[in-house]
Amino acid sequence: MMMPPRLVAALTLMGLTMWGAVDAIWLTLPSDGTTKCVSEDIQNNVLVLADYHVIVDDGNAAATTPAVSARVTSPYGNNLHHQENVTSGQFAFTTREAGVYLACFWVDSHHGGDAALTLSLDWKIGIAAKDWDSVAKKDKIEGVELELVKLEGIVQAIHENLNYLKDREAEMREVSEQTNARVAWFSIMSLGTCMVASVIQLWRLQHYFQKKKLI
Repeated sequence: MMMPPRLVAALTLMGLTMWGAVDAIWLTLPSDGTTKCVSEDIQNNVLVLADYHVIVDDGNAAATTPAVSARVTSPYGNNLHHQENVTSGQFAFTTREAGVYLACFWVDSHHGGDAALTLSLDWKIGIAAKDWDSVAKKDKIEGVELELVKLEGIVQAIHENLNYLKDREAEMREVSEQTNARVAWFSIMSLGTCMVASVIQLWRLQHYFQKKKLI
C-alpha cells in the first residue's frame, strides 16, 4: 500500500525536524544533592549516545569545577551508567528493553558551595546518534547520495516509531478492555452478594417474627 505524496512529505519534514533538533539540555542541580532526572520513552534496539559536563561560569573560571554524580537506568532498573565525583562524562548503549529510560544527576555531597550548578546534557537517540561520517567513508558516498541515505534512515526511524506507538496503543487498549471486564464482573458479584445478603436477612427476620408470634 503506497502512502499519499503529502503524507510522505509530512513524514520527511518531521524527520528533518527531528534530525535538526538535537540540542543540549541544561539542568539546574541544587547544591543540597537533590536529584534531577531526564526521561525518554525508547523502543527496543535503539542506539543512545550522550555527553554531559558541568558548565563553569566564565567570570569564575579559575575556581575548581564542582563535581557531580550520574546514573542511567533501564525501564527494569538495570544500571547502564554510573559515575561519581566527575565534571564530565559520556555514555552509550543499545536499548534491550522498551520503556522509559532515566538519566539522573546530582551534586556530590562534598561540594561546599551554596549555589546551584548547571549541567549540559547532549542526548542523542536513534538516527541522530548515527555516525554518518563513518557511513560515508565505509560506503564511499557523499553529497546528494549521502543526504538521500540520511533521509532513508530518517523515514525508516519514523516508520519504526509509528509501529512502536501502534503496538503500545494495542497493549494499552487490551489492558483497558481487561480492566473493564474485571470491573463488570466485580459489579455483578457485588450485586449478587447484596441480593443474597438481603434474602438471608429477610428470612431471618421472618423466622424471628414467627418465633415471637408477631406474624
